[in-house]
Amino acid sequence: MKLPYIILVDDDPQVLRSIQRDIRNQYREDYKVAASESANEALDLVKDLKLKKEAVALFISDQRMPEMEGVEFLEKAGSFFPESKKVLLTAYSDIEAAIKAINKVNLDYYLLKPWHPPEEKLFPVIKDLLDDWHSFYKPETDAIRIIGFQWSPKSHRLKEFLSGNLIPYVWIDVEAGEESDKLLESAGRTKSELPLIIFSDGSHLSDPELPEVAERAGLQMKATKEMYDVLIIGAGPAGLAASVYGSCEGLKTVLVEKSNPGGQASNSARIENYLGFPVGLSGPELTRRAMTQTLRFGTEVLTPQQVKCITVKDGYKITEMKDGTKIHSKTIVIATGAAYARLNIPGLEQFTGAGVYYGSAAVEAHACRNEIVYIAGGGNSACQAAMYLSKFAKEVNIVIRRDRLSQTAANYLVENIAATPNIRIIPNTDVVACSGSTVLESVTLKNSKSGEEAVMPAKALFVYIGTKPGTEWLNDVVLKNEKGFIITGTELMKERSFHTFWKLDREPYLPETSVPGIFASGDVRAGALAGISSAVGEGALAIRFARKYLQEM
Repeated sequence: MKLPYIILVDDDPQVLRSIQRDIRNQYREDYKVAASESANEALDLVKDLKLKKEAVALFISDQRMPEMEGVEFLEKAGSFFPESKKVLLTAYSDIEAAIKAINKVNLDYYLLKPWHPPEEKLFPVIKDLLDDWHSFYKPETDAIRIIGFQWSPKSHRLKEFLSGNLIPYVWIDVEAGEESDKLLESAGRTKSELPLIIFSDGSHLSDPELPEVAERAGLQMKATKEMYDVLIIGAGPAGLAASVYGSCEGLKTVLVEKSNPGGQASNSARIENYLGFPVGLSGPELTRRAMTQTLRFGTEVLTPQQVKCITVKDGYKITEMKDGTKIHSKTIVIATGAAYARLNIPGLEQFTGAGVYYGSAAVEAHACRNEIVYIAGGGNSACQAAMYLSKFAKEVNIVIRRDRLSQTAANYLVENIAATPNIRIIPNTDVVACSGSTVLESVTLKNSKSGEEAVMPAKALFVYIGTKPGTEWLNDVVLKNEKGFIITGTELMKERSFHTFWKLDREPYLPETSVPGIFASGDVRAGALAGISSAVGEGALAIRFARKYLQEM
């Protein structure tokens, strides 16, 4: 635990040395003692301590100083640490100023000079003040702090990235109180430079790119080996499962993720049908467990790192990243999953990240407290999001195109939603427009049977309307179907061009693509079963056949 500070300020070097000696001798085991002859330098220290999330228990300041009076210093310093105790050092002639300061700066005590003997005139006073401070003091977490506007796409991107990578952070809405103003002042930043990330050591980044944040947060972005047995692209359930099984079987394994480990599953507020968890678990918790497991077995996890293209030379795979680096491997498992399909309606794009979200219910739920929100889509993910949002929002509206929710969602979710009073189902309806000034303020709903439209107030719209494969980045090195899903196994043999690209004596393995040694796993594979359990099974299966391929080399 960090030791809190006692800060001493007096422009008289002899007086400063005297009180510093007394305070340090008595309290150095439990406090850090900082002393300065300059009030301005002391204020700079206060700002620095604010950024570093240090605690200041006590300020002791002389009244008569050339740069500013002690009362002014205590007022300025106390604005950064309002719970700190304040003591004014005064001569007999300054007692009147000290008495006025009691009300002006909430002065806790004024101490007449000289204070000797300290055992009678100093330590009892200081002890009472410190005991009182400790009774209300709550240590701050060492988590990263994000200061930004609540409905800002840039802020949303940072929150989603940090939460997806299981990095603790504290969100501070710049419009919610004075705390953000003091942090901005301490960092020398303005609201035009938001979002601002402040790290535990007090350093900060203004409107950063994700690789900058990753580097400062200690995430690995560069491969360390010249050759890997298996490179896994995508850290959703399938990719994470493949990495666990690859590493635990002794394969040199590297896992590449462009943004957030966990894939769509990491956005699930509650997963209740996953084997072995009878009371369910959240998507972030499942991701955390899987990440801990794969790192324990020795997997290298690179994030955020995005693949540019894949080439094959003499049977070896060369994967080039967007940053120009290359990773060489003997096999590849493509597990880039599927992304939520975009809702193509007027006004939507300008509100993406500013009230309109694809998934992300777990990230933005707290911002929806006592608000009216809408969910487009009625699948399991949409229903899980609705159940979680209902704990915060005043009203959650699920907009579906079908007659009944039971036509699209699992029965246990349908029953849970029916028993939740602030969730409303709006059937036979589409969201056809979004509107607002700078953030989402309303959605337009259209009944598919009557054709009637209604504009409804909405603080947020969460979109869960189906998925598309995560293969937009993938060059033509492997064969895909018309929808972009990767064709594998015996389905390849149905292609007219099969014998032109497949030259091995054996048939393609079940998860193997048109290139031997490159496998597809999870939602990105054509014909794959949907669901987290299925994805995990496919990840393990891909490693089984990757081992068989490696034995052939």
